[in-house]
Amino acid sequence: MKKLQGNTNGLKADQIRRITNLYRRKIPPRFLVTPELARELSVLSTEIGRQIGLLVDRQGKVDTVIVGDDKRIVIPVLTHYRTAADRLRGLKCIHTHLDKEPLTRDDLTDLALLRLDFMAAIVKAGGAHEWQVHAGHIMPGDGSGESYKILDPIPPDGLDMACDELIDAIEDELAQTGALLETKGHRERAILVSVTTRPKSIALESLAELKALAVSGDINVVDTVLQQRKKVDTRFLMGRGKLGDLAILALQKGVNLLIFDQELNPSQIRSIADNVELKVIDRTQLILDIFAQRAQSKEGKLQVEHAQLKYLMPRLATQNTAMSRLTGGIGGRGPGETKLEINRRRVRDRIARLEKSLEAVKKQRKQQKSKRGKRGLPVISIIGYTNAGKSTLLNTLTKSDVAARDHLFMTLDPSSRRMRFPRDVEVIITDTVGFIRDLPKELMVAFRATLEELENADLFVHVVDISNDRFEDHIKSVERIIRDLKLAHTPSIYALNKQDRLDPERVAVIARNIGGIPISANNPDTLMPLIDAMEEKTAYINHM
Repeated sequence: MKKLQGNTNGLKADQIRRITNLYRRKIPPRFLVTPELARELSVLSTEIGRQIGLLVDRQGKVDTVIVGDDKRIVIPVLTHYRTAADRLRGLKCIHTHLDKEPLTRDDLTDLALLRLDFMAAIVKAGGAHEWQVHAGHIMPGDGSGESYKILDPIPPDGLDMACDELIDAIEDELAQTGALLETKGHRERAILVSVTTRPKSIALESLAELKALAVSGDINVVDTVLQQRKKVDTRFLMGRGKLGDLAILALQKGVNLLIFDQELNPSQIRSIADNVELKVIDRTQLILDIFAQRAQSKEGKLQVEHAQLKYLMPRLATQNTAMSRLTGGIGGRGPGETKLEINRRRVRDRIARLEKSLEAVKKQRKQQKSKRGKRGLPVISIIGYTNAGKSTLLNTLTKSDVAARDHLFMTLDPSSRRMRFPRDVEVIITDTVGFIRDLPKELMVAFRATLEELENADLFVHVVDISNDRFEDHIKSVERIIRDLKLAHTPSIYALNKQDRLDPERVAVIARNIGGIPISANNPDTLMPLIDAMEEKTAYINHM
């Protein structure tokens, strides 16, 4: 005999027997519920003063019987039932309400999060034994309309609704969406989510940067969701109802990935992923994934794996379905991806070995610095916000071919080139990983060996993309990181890049206010004032 779900304390033996016998009932697939069963549920629920719920599969068999309280039922975890990006659960929920209340917000949230075929409530409609059914189902579509459809109240003689045909039609539309997506390639499709207490303008700017990160990670961003709240929910960030709407939007748009702009703690990732049944990552994990794609050198790969494992260590849990979704694709790529499912002890051991290797890298860098010092070659480090044009500037100055594209974090491994100034002075120019607002602490720690390359610098050339409306905030972010690295004493020059995208008068105002030198990093003809300033600063430093 199947075990009842819920609390049966206080019920009489005869009542428990009658409730348990509901497992033997069967509903023809065309019916939402049979009139006889609906009447029986209504009478029994009124008698015990509690809601009763049934989960019914597509063959009409009762899979689960739930006894609730006078206000609600609690649907158990349904991991034994299928889930797919373009399919519903294959279950409908039929339950009672003890008053004349139609479908509640909780009912609709369960409908959305569990992707049920139908949610139905048997409700009193007048006399002691009169009732009707309120029902709703998810709406297919592109997410631009209603998330679900609530039907008009259904009388006892209207329950033969051809439910099986309606469910098939809904899934056919969802499947067509999925087939269309497959023809567009195999990139993961994502919705970007921000739940914030910050002003809308700041939140939108952060979302725009998150979108640029996602594009850099080869993700197809199909929508963004912003929710401003006075207080962020500690479990889901957003309210459970809003999470249900998000789940339906993902279903309608064929999305398999949610990316949150806020850093999620381990319990939040589990709670959200287990409810929406999608892969869930945050901003930090996206950046780690991009770094995993970009790392080329042995050192870079060591640092990426170290950062991934340090980040994932508290998120590794036995039988954690949220983590099992990260074994491939975005959020689970790179040197650390094979470590996701191994136990904590082995992860700790691996982290310890990586830290020894990184310490060796640090010593090697100190030796390189010593050799450079003996040769007396000044070191100039190009720094700046990610995608500001640092690699392009290095290529143009030194006639080299460091990878440079209009993507965030194109440079991960530092590159060094020699350059000779017009006065026959030779210097070493290095290009470093780009900075970003709120650089995750895992990256700051793991990439300290790379960032310590900046300690060797005699001069910083701070490249600023003045065509970006938020360039002043980007300057502050870079300078904050430089202060954190205790390198604020190093002299610097502002190279105001992408001047060709602005009106000359606007460029002049910015240059005057900041004290920088306007350039176009891909145009050698614009670089002589910057080269003269670099040579002058370097000569001054060498004579100090």
